[in-house]
Amino acid sequence: MTTASHPAEHHHMMGLTLRNTAMGVGIVFLLVGVLGFIPGITTNYGAMTFAGHESGAMLLGVFQVSVLHNIVHLLFGVAGLAMARNARMARLFLLGGGAVYIVLWIYGLVINQETGANFVPFNTADNWLHLILGVAMIGLGAWLGRDAMDEPRTARRNL
Repeated sequence: MTTASHPAEHHHMMGLTLRNTAMGVGIVFLLVGVLGFIPGITTNYGAMTFAGHESGAMLLGVFQVSVLHNIVHLLFGVAGLAMARNARMARLFLLGGGAVYIVLWIYGLVINQETGANFVPFNTADNWLHLILGVAMIGLGAWLGRDAMDEPRTARRNL
């Protein structure tokens, strides 16, 4: 036997799912930022620089990282957790963060990775991960936010 749910309940659940997704993405970014500072998980840890393409540290032996790169991940994670407090901000985090990652992907494709323009730094694996993250975050923000943003103002205030 199925029961009909009230539209406000549906919107509340979608908002909750949106918030939980933003929180999960934020937690992943925090975790990645922390892991970037752990020798062994980050190979060539002693070759890590504050910033720049000269950093020889590789998260999981694949993704080029620096102190700045790790700090950016930590800050992005904190932003995700803070913005997950309500559905509108969670959606903004996913859509805006996804757009930032698409821009980073494009930037990583057009710069010469062996110059000062690669100040974060990025390598080819980072570039393709940025594309995947950007598409996934935008897709999740658009898909999960489609109904959550239509909820009545009184229900939205309670999220």
